[in-house]
Amino acid sequence: MIEDETSRCSILLIDDEPFSQQIIEHGLRTCVKHVLRYESSPKRAAELALEIGATVVLVDLRMPDLDGFEVTRLLRANRDTEHIPVILLSSEDDPEIKARAFASGANDYMVKWPDPRELVARVQYHSAACIARRERDQAFVSLRRSQEELAASQSALHQAQKMEAIGQLTGGVAHDFNNVLQIIGGNLQLLKLVGGLNDAARARVEMALAGVERGAKLSSHLLAFARRQPLQAVVLNPGHLLREMDDMMRRVLGPSARIVTEIDPSLGSTLADPNQLNNVLLNLAINARDAMDGSGTLTIRAANVDAADAPAEVPPGDYVMIEIADTGKGMPPEVLQRAFEPFFTTKPVGQGTGLGLSMAYGFVKQSGGEILLRSQAGMGTSVCIYLPRSQVEAAAPEPAVDTPLCGGLETILVVEDEADVRTSTCAILSALGYEVLEAPDAASAVEMIESGRHIDLVFTDVIMPGPVSSLQLGEVLRRCLPQAQILYTSGYAEGVLAHEGKLNPTVHLLQKPYHPDALSARIRHLLRRNRKAPKATGHSPARA
Repeated sequence: MIEDETSRCSILLIDDEPFSQQIIEHGLRTCVKHVLRYESSPKRAAELALEIGATVVLVDLRMPDLDGFEVTRLLRANRDTEHIPVILLSSEDDPEIKARAFASGANDYMVKWPDPRELVARVQYHSAACIARRERDQAFVSLRRSQEELAASQSALHQAQKMEAIGQLTGGVAHDFNNVLQIIGGNLQLLKLVGGLNDAARARVEMALAGVERGAKLSSHLLAFARRQPLQAVVLNPGHLLREMDDMMRRVLGPSARIVTEIDPSLGSTLADPNQLNNVLLNLAINARDAMDGSGTLTIRAANVDAADAPAEVPPGDYVMIEIADTGKGMPPEVLQRAFEPFFTTKPVGQGTGLGLSMAYGFVKQSGGEILLRSQAGMGTSVCIYLPRSQVEAAAPEPAVDTPLCGGLETILVVEDEADVRTSTCAILSALGYEVLEAPDAASAVEMIESGRHIDLVFTDVIMPGPVSSLQLGEVLRRCLPQAQILYTSGYAEGVLAHEGKLNPTVHLLQKPYHPDALSARIRHLLRRNRKAPKATGHSPARA
């Protein structure tokens, strides 16, 4: 067959006389690179021309079944062969017949038997023209494909930039929103600490605090969608995560959809980033909602899969499997094959970037797992995530009950630019017995630390105005007061304390809005570390 289409002639000879093959082959002996295929049946002309990738077709004019005119018209009527050059061979040197030949679509007309030099020249000329046309067509197709890919990339870039801007806006809004929640929640907790509330007032305060908690969860989900939270892999039980996401899943799918949850009671644990896993599952739920047009059944399954039961596509090992299955319209094979490709989407322009499944694929792969996609047009879609099962038991979820407040007599420096947040936090810590210092920004806090004032712990916001950052404040504290601890707080710490999307395990962060119980527990935990550490000379010991 053709080894180099750009330089080799592929010739198809249609003639009812077999000896004509020998004559033509002899005439083409000086045509160095050529392939000649002979066929006596003119009805197979188009089929054979495609099979050998013909660049020239030689057709005898007079044949019993179909003559050369009809064969030429047959080739021209086929979209795949309409541009292949046709040379009619005839023993008749008649101008009228030649005119009919060209009218039928022939590219050339030769009286047989032609001189070998003329035959080679004409065959090479028409073959080169055919190859040049094919190269031109391929170039146009490639150019059109490149233009389409460029347009798709530009659209995806625009969408990604828009989502990045929305993410930054969401982070800023969440920061301010969490500060507002902190002010409300802190003052409500102060009311409880001060006491003197009757039963009706206490019930109102509890109801308001429940609203603060709901607002905090909403803010957390906003940050998860925008991928603006510090992320860290921990040993977790996916069943607990799925149960916590139940309300959010129902809001995402809407009232017309039905959700069925099947979680194995003995479900094992896995090492994964809970926020990222949360984001992946929410994206899959959104895809299911769109596939079901807001109605249908979403089934969420979670089970242990042993090495012997794992699908062939999954590497050997024990896994925790999470399946998200819908009863939507499903995917045809050509869509299913490309579903994990970045920027590939079947949604209308502006309704998706095509990154949801590719992000899920990347997360699962980075977590050492496997993701399988099963779908059939009209039969729904199933996404199975296999995460390696951990031999370490996941920590039990923190109980929702209040833990007793615990105070002390140490000195705490509160650094917070929001005056109302700072005031309520200082009041809570003072009510717990601590000596409280306060600073409106990191620069003021640095001056206080460098003045030699005794400080046991600095409780500082992450994002603050001014020339000194919270990280620089931490460096000054470690240099001047190496025994002192630092506890960060923020409603939006992305890009400040997180490196490559992961929070440094040495960084202690309390997310806003925080409950006084959580604040007191974190402070006591860090101050106990102070007591265990050897005392440094030149600094006063912490007050007990």
